[in-house]
Order: sequence, then structure tokens, then C-alpha cells
Amino acid sequence: MTDIMNSTSQVWPALPFAKWKETAKTLHMWTQVVGKIRLSLTPWTNHSWHVTLYLTARGLSTSPIYVGPRALQIDFDFVDHLLRIQTGGTTSVSSQKLMGRDRARPSSEEEKIIALAPKSVATFYGEVMAALGELEVPVEINTTPNEVDPAIPFEQNRTDSAYDPEYANRFWRVLLQSDRVFKEFRSEFCGKCSPVHFFWGSFDLAVTRFSGRRAPQHPGGVPHLPDAVAREAYSHEVSSLGFWPGNEMMPDPVFYSYAYPEPPGFSDAKVRPSSASYNPQLKEFVLPYEEMRKTGSPDAALLEFAHSTYDGASTLGNWDRAALTEVKPRLHSRPQRS
Repeated sequence: MTDIMNSTSQVWPALPFAKWKETAKTLHMWTQVVGKIRLSLTPWTNHSWHVTLYLTARGLSTSPIYVGPRALQIDFDFVDHLLRIQTGGTTSVSSQKLMGRDRARPSSEEEKIIALAPKSVATFYGEVMAALGELEVPVEINTTPNEVDPAIPFEQNRTDSAYDPEYANRFWRVLLQSDRVFKEFRSEFCGKCSPVHFFWGSFDLAVTRFSGRRAPQHPGGVPHLPDAVAREAYSHEVSSLGFWPGNEMMPDPVFYSYAYPEPPGFSDAKVRPSSASYNPQLKEFVLPYEEMRKTGSPDAALLEFAHSTYDGASTLGNWDRAALTEVKPRLHSRPQRS
């Protein structure tokens, strides 16, 4: 049993919120700075999918953002604890050689690196915007953070300044493993479904399935988020699965699942594993992360939670489940050449 727990701790590390709450608050704001740059420079996509960040083998990324013909990408590296801001796409390899730039790494005109270390949100914001200026990327963002209260503008926030590299790395590792399992769950669905992506406003990783039907108008009321944005995000019926690291009000990392609109009887649905329960305050089923990682097979426990909560939402909500189930082709191995 000790060997199993040691193996689990490597794959699914402990993430007690109390140990890194100050780092979590700072990192939340840093991801909002970067996310708002993507928001400002990217064409709108339904349900705000154009603003999200994505998991990488080292952290979180904006993926390519296009500034005219140029590509901009901003990556959090939680292994070397750096923020990489890169541009490219307009200079050919042959031109680089003619210009004396035949090299493995981009020049300072194409990349800026900012250390991830204890520093205030205001300092981080200033460094990022200065780097974009040096890279000749014109951008303006709304500096008031979303979905938090109080919402201190980035340039004024000199309070949140903690950065513990060990826990930043652990958080990324939990997100990475969640991304892996969520993508397995996502592959079973052939209806409209979101990517697995990280929302910097709510500071969580999520994947959302859609029934295909429109939903009643969302009431809005999310702190520092326009009601029109919330209503567009929930314009259609959904069953959503995600991971959230917790906050000071609810200081436990959890996997969650909710339905919008919530069908009658959803709170009493038979959800597994037994450590999962319905939270009436959140109006979500939650599976405590620590309980999941203690099981003999965390992956199986998480998939059981994902399947059972979707079953409850889709059955009680009268989704056309048969039409939305993916039928995967049987792939045969290629014949070996003699």
C-alpha cells in the first residue's frame, strides 16, 4: 500500500490549499494578466473559448495569438519557473541565416523571458507589458480582474506577491493529470463539446458537454463579469466537469460537476464514488481531490465521478444520449512488410 501511495503522490501530488493559498492568489492574478492579453487580441469564440489557457508539458500556454501576420505565444513554465513571451512567423529560416541568425534559440527581438518569483501583481503586470512593448506588440487590457471580490486593478495590486515554486509546480502537475483524464472522458462524446481548457477568471480546468438545446437565460451576477458574457456562455444546456484548487472561503481542492439548467432531482442523483456529494451552496457535485488521490486507482475514481454525474445530468435532463455517444472505429494494425 505504501508503494501505491508513493506512486500516486508522484502522479497526483498533495495540494493542501492552506500550504499555498498566498501563491494561489498571486498566480490567479498573473494568469488573468496573460489571459486578458489573449482576450484583447483574439476574435470572439462562442462561450468565451477564445480566452482560455491550455496545458503544456511544462505549464500553461495561450497557444498562438495572431497580431496581424505575426504569432504571439505566452507560456508559463512551472519547471524552470519562467514566463516566456515569444513572437514569430514573418521571418524565414533562410532569411535568418542571411541575417546571421542561424541559431537554436530566438533573438531578443523575438522572445522575452520573465522570472516567476516572489513579486507583486503590479510588478508582474509592468514587466509583461514592458516586454510586449519591446516586442512591438500593441495591446491594451482591462486591468480589473474578473470573478473575484475585491477586484484590485493589476497596476495597483502590491499585496499579492507570493510565489512558492514547489506548489506552483504541484498545481500544474494536478492540472496536467486532470487534463489527461478529462480528455479520455471527452473522447466518448460526439456532440458539441468544449476543449479541455483552463479558465483564468474562475481559476479552474474544465470540459463541457452540450445537449444541443438552448437553455433558459442565465441570471448573471458573477462578480466582475458582464452578465452578457455569462448569458452567452450558458446559452445552451450543459453538463460540465472540472478541477478547482479551492479558495479561502472553501479551502479544499475538488473535482466538480454541474448541469445548467439543473434538472429536477439532480441533487439526489446516484453519483460515485461514495466520497462524492452534492454541495447545495455551489449547486454542484464535488469529489474532494484528497479523497480521490487516496484511492487505489485515482484515474478510475475520477472517471467514475465524471460518468456518473454526466449520467445524472443527461438522463434527468432528457438528453438524446444515444445520439451523443461516440462510436469509435475499430482500427487494425497495419500489415507488416515482408
